[in-house]
Amino acid sequence: MTSRELNDFLTQTAPGTPMGRLLRRYWIPALLATELPEPDCPPVRVKLLSERLIAFRDSAGRVGLMDEFCAHRGVSLWFGRNEEGGLRCPYHGWKFDVSGQCIEVPSEPGFCRKVKLKSYPCVEFGDVIWAYLGPRELEPPWPGFEWALVPATHRFVSKRTQECNHLQAMEGGIDSAHVSFLHRHDLRSDSLHVSKGAELTRGTEVRFEVIETEGGMVIGVRRPAGPGELYWRITQWIMPFHTMIPPYGDNALNGHAFVPIDDENCMSWCFTHHPTRPLTEHELKVMRNGGGIHVNLIPGTFRPAVNKDNDYMMDRAAQKANQTYCGVKGIAMQDAAIQESMGPIQDRSKENLTSTDNGVIMARVRLRKAALAAAEGKPVDGLDPATHAVRSASIVLPASVSFHDAAGDALKVRAGVEHTSV
Repeated sequence: MTSRELNDFLTQTAPGTPMGRLLRRYWIPALLATELPEPDCPPVRVKLLSERLIAFRDSAGRVGLMDEFCAHRGVSLWFGRNEEGGLRCPYHGWKFDVSGQCIEVPSEPGFCRKVKLKSYPCVEFGDVIWAYLGPRELEPPWPGFEWALVPATHRFVSKRTQECNHLQAMEGGIDSAHVSFLHRHDLRSDSLHVSKGAELTRGTEVRFEVIETEGGMVIGVRRPAGPGELYWRITQWIMPFHTMIPPYGDNALNGHAFVPIDDENCMSWCFTHHPTRPLTEHELKVMRNGGGIHVNLIPGTFRPAVNKDNDYMMDRAAQKANQTYCGVKGIAMQDAAIQESMGPIQDRSKENLTSTDNGVIMARVRLRKAALAAAEGKPVDGLDPATHAVRSASIVLPASVSFHDAAGDALKVRAGVEHTSV
C-alpha cells in the first residue's frame, strides 16, 4: 500500500469505508448533554462520520439520534416540532419516535407502520451523549473512561470543531516532542500547566519508547532530569481516537477524543478531571475562559473564536517577545492552528518521519490492522471498558529502569488514589 493509498485508507470514514466500519464499532461522543437540556427541547443537527443526523430528547426524556431527513419528502427534521413523544415534520405532519419509527401519518393513519428512519442507540453519562453507529449485534459495553465516571463536580467537558481530518488532530495528541517548542512559553503562564514538570518539558533532548497494550498504546517520552534520573511524560492512546495527556504538578488530568465529522473536519472533545477532588473555582474559571486545553467559542457555535479566517489572531510581537512560541495564544489553539495549517487532509507522502514519530507510526499501523480485522468481522481492540481504566502520568525515574514497569501502578485507575504527576 503506497503512502497515498494508506492516507486515503486511514482518513476516509463514511459508511462502507474500512475506517468507517472500524469507528462504528465503538461508542462515540456525539453531543454534550447540555445540548438537549430538557424534554421536548429543540432538536440538534449532528454530523458524525459523514452522516447527517438529528438528535432530540422526547417528552419522557429519552434521547433519539436518527437520519436528519423526513422519510416522506426529505425535509430536514431540524425544523420539526418536538412534542408529545416524538419529532413531527412541519411539512405534512409525519411524526417519528426516538427509535426512528414513524408513529403518525395524518393523511393515511395505517401507513406509518411501514416507515422507519435509520436510527442509532444512545447512552448518557459523564455529561456526554454517546452514540453507537455499528451493527446492533456487535454493540459493545459502555465506555469505562475515568473522566466519565467521577462525580460531576470533578469533571469539566467541552468540545470544539477543528478544520482538518481527525487523524492529524489525533496524531498531535500523541506527539509529545512538540511540547518543548510549540507550547514552551505557555507552560510558564497557563496556571493549569505551571509545575516543575513544565520546566523539565522545555528540554529538547527527547527519546521515545512505545509499548502496545490491549486497548492501544503507552507512549513514554523521556528527558534528562538530573544525575542518574529521567523525567518521563507518559501518554495513553486508547483506540480509536482517545488520548490522555501527561499531567503537570497538582493540576488535573486532561484528555481528548478526536471524532470525525466528515473526512475534512473533526470534533475535538476536551476532558479535564481530577480523580479525588472537585475542580476548584479557579480551575473552572480558567477553563470557561478558554484556558488549559479548552477554548473560547463563537457564541451559538462550537467553532473557536480564534480560527483560520482571522489567521488565528497571530501576534508577531508576542512571538518575538517570547510570550508565545508560535504567535498564537492558548495551548489548545496552538495545536489546532498547526494541525489545520497542513490542510484538511495532510499529504503524508511528503513526510520525513524520525524516531520521535514512532507513536504516530505505530498508531497508523494499529488502526490499519484493526480496520482490516473489522472488515472481516473479527474482534477489534479497545472495546473492553477495562482497557479504558488507565491514566497518563509524569514521573521522575532512575535512568536504569524500564519506564513501563516502574510506572506500572501510576498508569492504572485506582479508586481514591491521586494520579502521579511532577
